[in-house]
Amino acid sequence: MQENTSKHAGVARKVSVLGAGAWGTAVAMALAQRHDVLLWGRNAAALRDMARDRVNAAYLPGQPFPDRLQVAPDFDAALAHVAAPGSLLIAACPVAGLRPLLQSLQGRAIPNVVWLCKGFEYDTGLLPHQIVREVLGDAVPGGALSGPSFAQEVAKGLPCALTIASDSAALRACVVDTAHGGNMRVYSSEDLAGVEVGGAVKNVLAIATGAADGLGLGLNARAALITRGLAEITRLGVALGGKPETFMGLTGMGDLILTCTGDLSRNRRVGLGLAQGKPLAVIVQELGHVAEGVPCAKAVRELAGKLGVEMPITNAVAGVLFDGDQPQTMVARLLSRDPKDE
Repeated sequence: MQENTSKHAGVARKVSVLGAGAWGTAVAMALAQRHDVLLWGRNAAALRDMARDRVNAAYLPGQPFPDRLQVAPDFDAALAHVAAPGSLLIAACPVAGLRPLLQSLQGRAIPNVVWLCKGFEYDTGLLPHQIVREVLGDAVPGGALSGPSFAQEVAKGLPCALTIASDSAALRACVVDTAHGGNMRVYSSEDLAGVEVGGAVKNVLAIATGAADGLGLGLNARAALITRGLAEITRLGVALGGKPETFMGLTGMGDLILTCTGDLSRNRRVGLGLAQGKPLAVIVQELGHVAEGVPCAKAVRELAGKLGVEMPITNAVAGVLFDGDQPQTMVARLLSRDPKDE
């Protein structure tokens, strides 16, 4: 992984962010400190409110938009904004919405596409970069922007570090030049599969650690789950073509630690709710946001089974989410496993 060591901000660019949820809005706000950014979303009424009030009250209340962030209710206008070379198009939808969004870009003049989603496509088990290649082919440069980051903190301008992973050196350079600066540091990587696997599976492990914390199992148990969870992520990531060292970095260990321990983590809160005996449907409704670890657990369990990759923590989480197992059963199953070399 390489870091941009430049001490000055890059040239001003035009950026369009497609997706006005918490993370898409936070990224748009961060980039609008130095660039002209258009934010588009599917909810026309919500966009009108954002344009009038200069805040995303639904997802980031109390965080006013920078002057250079404008709301784009028209999809064509958002694409026209980034028609010039050197511009940046960012897809900020959940994994479930990535394919439909990409299909709406087919045949359109776009300079590139960078996606923020983390997970596997539910029906196909594909990673985001594989979906992009299926829909757009190889002609459009693409990359994943990922790393340990909560939207609320990024919107406030607090420090964070991210990684842009792409096969295209030119796109990596464009993203680093655009996003690196101020309180945001951006590293680059060629390991798309590794970066995406780390970002996806850590959400499942956050459910496990949330459940363990909710059951009062202590900090020792939390540390064990995070450490052995990282081993699971690495095994699956390497099986899918990722590099082992990627999982020691921001998008592996870094994102895992943040999501498993931070109280802003939606997936951790799913685990806490399960430990309280709440039905999954109630937990998801109370969150009001997408918790990607829930569908990801099913996709990862199926994929790991096909690949012959051992993932006991993921399997235990999926058992609680989809098979009717109790959180206490999940813990007992993990503790009763035969000893083995680490």
